[in-house]
Amino acid sequence: MKTTIAQAVSGTDDCGCYSNEASLSVEEKIGNKLAHLWNMVGNTPLLEISYRYKGRCRKVYVKCEHYNLTGSIKDRMALYILQKAYEEKLIKPGDTIVEATSGNTGIAFSAIGRALGHDVKIIMPNWLSKERIDIIRSLGAEVILISKEEGGFLGSIQLSEKMAQSDASVFLPRQFENLYNCEAHEKTTAKEVWMQLQSIDKTPDAFVAGVGTGGTIMGVGNYLTRRNPGICIHPLEPAESPTLSTGYKVGSHRIQGISDEFIPAIVKLDQLGKVIKASDGDSILMAQQLSRKLGLAVGISSGANMIGAIQLQEELGNQAVVVTVFSDSNKKYLSTDLMKEEPVKEGYYSTDVDLLDYRAIGRYY
Repeated sequence: MKTTIAQAVSGTDDCGCYSNEASLSVEEKIGNKLAHLWNMVGNTPLLEISYRYKGRCRKVYVKCEHYNLTGSIKDRMALYILQKAYEEKLIKPGDTIVEATSGNTGIAFSAIGRALGHDVKIIMPNWLSKERIDIIRSLGAEVILISKEEGGFLGSIQLSEKMAQSDASVFLPRQFENLYNCEAHEKTTAKEVWMQLQSIDKTPDAFVAGVGTGGTIMGVGNYLTRRNPGICIHPLEPAESPTLSTGYKVGSHRIQGISDEFIPAIVKLDQLGKVIKASDGDSILMAQQLSRKLGLAVGISSGANMIGAIQLQEELGNQAVVVTVFSDSNKKYLSTDLMKEEPVKEGYYSTDVDLLDYRAIGRYY
């Protein structure tokens, strides 16, 4: 029997569980469910990671986004977009959520969409990791795979738009152009970073993060630059396959979730600092080190972000407070090169880094 939206959002069933909400309207039940979901999304720890680079001891600060509901930073954006969509009556009970994604966003919308009682359809390129696809399917969503010949990532977006045009009950989050994507990080991620650093009398000098949709870099950047106009906000992309620095996709890379096939509409490069580059092989080696030496089981883009933070600190000096994010866990990469021996190449940062220890700066409230 299909669960109704009222049952899904209130946690009730035909047996009358949680009957104290039985008198509430569907809108009130949705509001309650959204509030409960926020208890499972955001407010993640900040780590102060100590490391030695070419004999010099340093520290960087990293937001642990793999502690979110589905194990990635995308939970923040997915939940915020759906909350705003309900507030503005852009989505209603019974609508189907359809999104084009490179994986983590699809997982987030699948979990949160199903929690709110929606059917979910995820359209994604067929070359992404098997784990991403399997996790989305395990959450009860339909997965539609698009090959390079069918248009790849841009083809996925085009198909989602076509589905929405032909069916009024389809809700498109449109993560690449939805400004609520940025606002989610401005109101949650960035505020948490600022408050957690303030609790140890630190002010950020620089922030760096890989760009997928651009929501993280733009949202965090908007907040932090208001607090500290002198802070440097740097987007990161794969060295082997740049998009931001060229204006169009070049080559291929292994850092899933960033540098797709275009520059997202919400990314305003004129508001950001220089683009930082990280090699995918270097990023894999760094992610492996974070897991094996510190027990931090993170994905490849997290390794890339760590490489970017080390680069920035090398430029800004040992005492600079450089912040980044661990975007997701390693569970979505068990069938990828992250689990294999990666050859070392000249110019890699990871080979000169000795990860020493970390301390956790608690949740900010």
